[in-house]
Amino acid sequence: MQPDFWSDKRPAGVPNEIDLGAYKSVIEVFERSCKKFADRPAFSNMGVTLTYAELDRLSGAFAGYLQKHTDLKPGDRIAVQMPNILQYPIAVFGAMRAGLVVVNTNPLYTAREMRHQFKDAGVRALVYLNMFGKLVQEVLADSEIEFLIEAKMGDPQPALKGWLVNTLVKKVKKLVPDYQLPQAVAFKDALQQGQGQPLKPVKVTLDDIAVLQYTGGTTGVAKGAMLSHGNLVANMQQVDACLSQHDAGGRPLMKEGQEVMIAPLPLYHIYAFTANCMCMMVNGNHNVLISNPRDIAGFIKELKKWRFSALLGLNTLFVALMEHPEFKNLDFSNLKVTNSGGTALVKATAERWQAITGCPVTEGYGLTETSPTASVNPYGSKARLGTVGMPVPGTAFKVIDDDGHELALGERGELCVKGPQVMKGYWQRPDATAEVLDAEGWLKTGDIAVIDPDGFVRIVDRKKDLIIVSGFNVYPNEIEDVVMAHPKVASCAAIGVPDERSGEAVKLFVVAREAGLTAEELKAYCKENFTGYKVPKHIVFKDALPMTPVGKILRRELRDIA
Repeated sequence: MQPDFWSDKRPAGVPNEIDLGAYKSVIEVFERSCKKFADRPAFSNMGVTLTYAELDRLSGAFAGYLQKHTDLKPGDRIAVQMPNILQYPIAVFGAMRAGLVVVNTNPLYTAREMRHQFKDAGVRALVYLNMFGKLVQEVLADSEIEFLIEAKMGDPQPALKGWLVNTLVKKVKKLVPDYQLPQAVAFKDALQQGQGQPLKPVKVTLDDIAVLQYTGGTTGVAKGAMLSHGNLVANMQQVDACLSQHDAGGRPLMKEGQEVMIAPLPLYHIYAFTANCMCMMVNGNHNVLISNPRDIAGFIKELKKWRFSALLGLNTLFVALMEHPEFKNLDFSNLKVTNSGGTALVKATAERWQAITGCPVTEGYGLTETSPTASVNPYGSKARLGTVGMPVPGTAFKVIDDDGHELALGERGELCVKGPQVMKGYWQRPDATAEVLDAEGWLKTGDIAVIDPDGFVRIVDRKKDLIIVSGFNVYPNEIEDVVMAHPKVASCAAIGVPDERSGEAVKLFVVAREAGLTAEELKAYCKENFTGYKVPKHIVFKDALPMTPVGKILRRELRDIA
């Protein structure tokens, strides 16, 4: 379907196209917004709020440090490995202003996962939270990293309070294992050294890479999706356009510079990165960063402080919040937007959320490869539960059969996406890129969908063996490759099974090489090698696994058994 198929189907206020020439780069969007909304709050976390003017000054100091005190050149890669804390946006926007490519790194990664990503991306600098210092020390020798910048939780706080926070984190909670990285520069020192440095202008175009966002593939090896400045700027504008839908009074749903958005999802994940870190730049809104959304009591305590108008979440998080007795006592009078993404929304969860908060949950669809938003539901009564809405402005969808032929409305086939937010390709992997991107710019998503005659899109199945745990992609091949390296394992297969909390969970079928291998031993081994959401929740021992005549394990059969 061409984009104009949707032109008469979108709600009032949402344009059909965006102006792709409005900005030259993410840096321009950022700098323009910092001037326009200078005295408005940009980010809050742990009781400290940064205005747009302060974010401008601090990210400028960080960029100044990078330009003056390192030999990093525009286009070099800098990894940022931090949870949702104020140093994250300072580092990301500062790195971009210095012309660097940001490599978002999950703070929960194990040494094995970090090694792969740093090596693959050719990372030369790393900004990390001191809680991960021991892991950084472990992987440093196997990487090309020359510059380390170390943040601490208490950095943004006033001196005494900052010292107290850092002492509490290290001595009381014992969250900072011992390590030795004498070459690391403290984040605060870097800002001080970069303060007042005149920024050398960098020549960045919409075609230049802004971010390498790592995603698994059907091969299970994490690949870097090359997201250009043009991709990110387009997606910011597309999301912003959808938020300009008119309310009952004919006014835009989200008002410029007046909204408070709650950001519990990790900013290093593409969903929150674009929605909370990038999109709010266009409209000058305020993001409240939640560093540890697993601490539901602490999360609700923070929510009590704000008259929030938007919340970005996913099924697991909505369920956990609603299970807390204090949740229903919050002030929801300003809540206009609850967005769900990353993983399928359960109908019962959505209905319960609306009953408690008065705000419907709207579901959208996207991929790392689409920066990420490809479609969204209209807001309010126009939303349709069980669908992912319609393509965002300037985006076309089509559904194809196994031979690549376009199918009619109402037929199921593989969903393909075309638009200005589709990645340039995978970093240094032309073959993998050619598998998903064709010459006309259509991206094969690997998801099976139906486009209804009225323009709403439903995702009905997955072509790939991908497992989605709480919005994170888990690739069976990666799990199997690592488990197969265990000396007592003869063969194994991983599948996803439905899970009430996380949407899906990993189930591992194992054929043992010798008697005496226990599920506990395997789980401990997995915890050493995988970040938490990849660790199998269920382990089942079998005498044999179903295979094709050529010895390929039939995961589909295992799914049927499960």
